[in-house]
Amino acid sequence: MFIHVVRPGETVWILASRYGVPQSEIIRVNGLARPDRLLVGQALIIPLEVGFHTVRRGETLWGIARNYGTTVEEIVRLNNIANPALINPGMFLYIPAIRHIISPGQTLSQIARLYDVSLQDLIKINDIQNPDLVYPGTELIIPRRRRPSIEVNGYIYLLGEQAGPIVREVGRHLTYVSPFAYRIREDGTLEPINDNAAINAAYAENAVPMMSITNFTSTELGANLAHVVLSSPNIQDRLIDNIIGVLREKGYQGVNIDFENVLPQDRELYNGFLQRTVNRLHPLGYFVSTALAPKTGPAQAGLLYEAHDYEAHGRIADFVVLMTYEWGYRLGPPQAISPLNRIKEVLDYAVSVIPRNKIFFGFQLYARDWLLPHVQGQQAETFSMQEAINRAVRYGAVIQYDPVTQSPFFRYTDLQGRRHEVWFEDARSAQAKFDTVKEYGLRGISYWALGYPFPQNWVLLEDNFNVRKLIT
Repeated sequence: MFIHVVRPGETVWILASRYGVPQSEIIRVNGLARPDRLLVGQALIIPLEVGFHTVRRGETLWGIARNYGTTVEEIVRLNNIANPALINPGMFLYIPAIRHIISPGQTLSQIARLYDVSLQDLIKINDIQNPDLVYPGTELIIPRRRRPSIEVNGYIYLLGEQAGPIVREVGRHLTYVSPFAYRIREDGTLEPINDNAAINAAYAENAVPMMSITNFTSTELGANLAHVVLSSPNIQDRLIDNIIGVLREKGYQGVNIDFENVLPQDRELYNGFLQRTVNRLHPLGYFVSTALAPKTGPAQAGLLYEAHDYEAHGRIADFVVLMTYEWGYRLGPPQAISPLNRIKEVLDYAVSVIPRNKIFFGFQLYARDWLLPHVQGQQAETFSMQEAINRAVRYGAVIQYDPVTQSPFFRYTDLQGRRHEVWFEDARSAQAKFDTVKEYGLRGISYWALGYPFPQNWVLLEDNFNVRKLIT
């Protein structure tokens, strides 16, 4: 896959003709509700298998084409190059895929070894249903790059029967499904949630159901509640007993502990609770993970951060989810929700004290719309990426892209004459985040939260990674 940013006058038909792909495929992979209304600045996925090359000093298109076994004409077409003689060092090029015609007697395994690609990637790229049934003369697309294997978690807070279809729609892309959340009580019991449909759908998609427990709600920070529980070994033991009861009753295979706004003085008590939980759950075959606020250093001040001990969580838990989102807070001023420059500051600290193979990159699946000028405490509207694009189409907005935060945004005026600013994610920002996961060598990605449609994300996730399935 590669990403095209729409220019004035371009249509789906023009793009389909230029890149030699069906219009219907461009519409499908991008989830275009109004394919007749493309927006200037809109990022679209073009469903072609490609590789990447950064031009070095002294290189020519002819030499690059020869090295990759393609033609100058194909590179020019794919990259929309106006003058093939003018390419500059540092220029980023998409490289067309190699194509192979199956010879009599050839197997997919032999072809994969011939081109030094994984058999799994070869099967996926060519949508081969039965690897044992391939025929001479069939043309195969050979992937240009390897896809690392990662684990993917999806939190879901839309529970009850509505959770089933949501999980089933994207379940093939998930390693874990985590219904959010059982809230702890002061006596160590848990407030029940209606998670049966989500759990059943997870198992139907070979995804591991992961129990989630927390201390807060949308209206209560939960600091004092956490203090009461963490201050009492007896309440902690009762809480762990109740966690084990839910794990056994519901069929969960592990727990994710998301205690937020823990009082700074309860930091060591929280670490002790995590160790106590691991000591109880590991012998029973259950894993323990945690969710961590996005810190950039051990001494970061603030109720959200101080009691989250990155080094201790990385040592005690089986893995951690970094909640690398919510800079663009619903009650704060308009800004990127998940600015990549800020996320990398968090990752730089995290990998210095937590093993990389324990870290999940937090990825938000929602957009936000703020009224302008912003008034402190005024709440932004939260909705899906699809609604963000629909809204931009409705008001004829131009999509802009902030290169620092690697985030798209737009502004518009509604029918009441009010100005708005919308920050969201698109194919470019998703790809930048996936590149970061690979750059840092992380264990996986954790989405907050399922139920917000974002078709481009799932297409690119599949294009960049092989998702591990722990249940087969």
